[in-house]
Amino acid sequence: MPSLAYVRLIGFTAGTLLQLFWMVVILGYRRQRNFERVFFFLSLALFFFYAGSLLALNAQIYYLEPPALLTAFAKTLLCAGLCFLPALLIHLHFEYAETRGLLTSLPLKRIVLLAAYVPVLYFVLRAYPLLANSPGFDFLVPGNALGRGYGAWLALAMLASAAWNIRFYLGASDRAQSWFHGLLAGVFSIGMALVLQLHVLSGPMPRDLSDAASTALALVALLPSAVLIYLVQRFNFLQIGRQKNLVYAVSATFLALLYLSLVRRLSGWLAPEIPPEATAAILLFVLVIFIEPLQRALGRRLQETAQKEMDRVQRLMADIQQEARQGNEQALARFVERRLQETFELAAVRVTFQEEKKIGEHHREFAKQQGLGPPSYGKPKVVLSEGKASESFLVGGHVVGIVRVEPHGSALSGETRAALEFLCEQLLGALDLCRLIEEKVRLERELAERERLALLGQMAASISHNLKNPLGSIKTILQVQMENPELPESLRGETQIVLDEIGRLSTKLNQLLQFSRPAVRGGSVEGSCDAAAVIEEVAGVLRHEADRRGIALQLKLGTNGAKVAAAADAVSDIVSNLVVNALEATPGGGRVSLIVTAKDGLCVLSVEDSGSGISPEARKKLLQPFFTTKTQGTGLGLAIVARRVVEVGGKLEWESPVSDGRGTRFRIALPMGGGSKEATK
Repeated sequence: MPSLAYVRLIGFTAGTLLQLFWMVVILGYRRQRNFERVFFFLSLALFFFYAGSLLALNAQIYYLEPPALLTAFAKTLLCAGLCFLPALLIHLHFEYAETRGLLTSLPLKRIVLLAAYVPVLYFVLRAYPLLANSPGFDFLVPGNALGRGYGAWLALAMLASAAWNIRFYLGASDRAQSWFHGLLAGVFSIGMALVLQLHVLSGPMPRDLSDAASTALALVALLPSAVLIYLVQRFNFLQIGRQKNLVYAVSATFLALLYLSLVRRLSGWLAPEIPPEATAAILLFVLVIFIEPLQRALGRRLQETAQKEMDRVQRLMADIQQEARQGNEQALARFVERRLQETFELAAVRVTFQEEKKIGEHHREFAKQQGLGPPSYGKPKVVLSEGKASESFLVGGHVVGIVRVEPHGSALSGETRAALEFLCEQLLGALDLCRLIEEKVRLERELAERERLALLGQMAASISHNLKNPLGSIKTILQVQMENPELPESLRGETQIVLDEIGRLSTKLNQLLQFSRPAVRGGSVEGSCDAAAVIEEVAGVLRHEADRRGIALQLKLGTNGAKVAAAADAVSDIVSNLVVNALEATPGGGRVSLIVTAKDGLCVLSVEDSGSGISPEARKKLLQPFFTTKTQGTGLGLAIVARRVVEVGGKLEWESPVSDGRGTRFRIALPMGGGSKEATK
């Protein structure tokens, strides 16, 4: 057999295995991207070409006259691969350009791809039936059977591919990419020249030179396919390199298949001298010699890979710890998401930190489905789901955060999963640090706010004390003057206006005194009263104001005389301020509901109005002292309510709007008590 035939035999075998290798890798990778899909079909077309050529060459070696059915099947594989090859080459480069952000016009892409796939229909529907019925077929130069039109089409596809790779080379982000695209540009240029010479020009060539040129053209795809394996494994090219387990497994499988094929072929060659079974046994036993060196090499490689991932995690954790010192939990979560996605080249990352809580039923059900059993207390535990990974790090059986990652392919590689597990353990410390700093900052702000309010309270108390006595004297003098029958009517009306304004000023001073009264939190100032009686008394006083405004004041009492663990003046302050605010916020013809119920050891007071509700701008500052949206308000009413509720150990909630985009509801929960206790001096 001529030496060129041996080259073709080895080349066609390598080409078939290389394309099958890439098909298996892409199927196992399972990335939802058009580039991988087109790459799979291009590998399939090349597989058909190499498999058909290998089948025809083996038929020529083993048979003096190859069977017609075998020849027809080989021609079918060859033509199937050749017909789709040019269109798939163009399609693959367009998809890759789109992933690189170099393709801006999608309509142009669709037009070019439509023009590229139209010839496929022609060669499949018109040229192939003629080819199948033709008596002669040159398996060495199979493209000639499809005519010069096919040669021109394939040369044009290679020219476009070379041009794209020159553009990719110029815009490459690293040296490995630029080197690979430069190699592809050269391979496609050489291939185009060979196609033009063999299929288009068809000039007279010596037989040996023609055979060498056709062999070179047939094997031109081997170099890029083999180099791509190295780039994927070494530089994570096309982001497939993160699936090292998949690449290693497929490579080991194909090496084993190649060795078995070698064993079978050597057994056949040595059959006249040695029985085939003996040859196979010897060749298989020889592998035992390489087990220990292979184990050592793999051990060093795995150790290097693990150390590299751990170093990467340590560097990443240093940045995360620095971010955690900012004391912002949400910002820390977003930072971890961004850095994890960049460092481990993941498709998506979602980090959720939550308050410590016991594992719910859905967590237990999920663990049961995964066969993980109950969680171990005091030890971080990683829960993996198919296609994604959810690392839940636990403290004392409490979930404090979840990291959900989604790889580009079908699953995480082993070293990436181990690195993420280690990272989850380290995140616990970063999260604790972030929360401690956040709590420290919150306490410092709260202390500063309390100091500011204390100063305001002292100032308010001083102002109120210094103004109340003069106002009282002025009010008394004016009231005496009002009782004087000799006071002219023209002055009587103006004097009444002054008295009303003095009353309004006195009310505001009383609010200042209420706010400046020292607050003792947690119910240290204790007392007991009949909440229903106090609320009914306040409602009776304010009903006249409601009638004057044309507002319906509805009162529903359901406590049955139960007592609350709060002094009567505290309950009166809470109710009066809430009802006054509700009356001022409700237009004429509206309603204000005052509902009191007793449930689960709590007296629940609900005040609801039918006003326009609270604006989004005012919600964050609603309970802050001296914040008001009224032209003549002090901004102390709701601040006094919040303060009194905290003093008696109650809880304040509010909702706005209530229904149909209108209304506001305040809900106060006060603890109930059985008897009165002497107030602390």
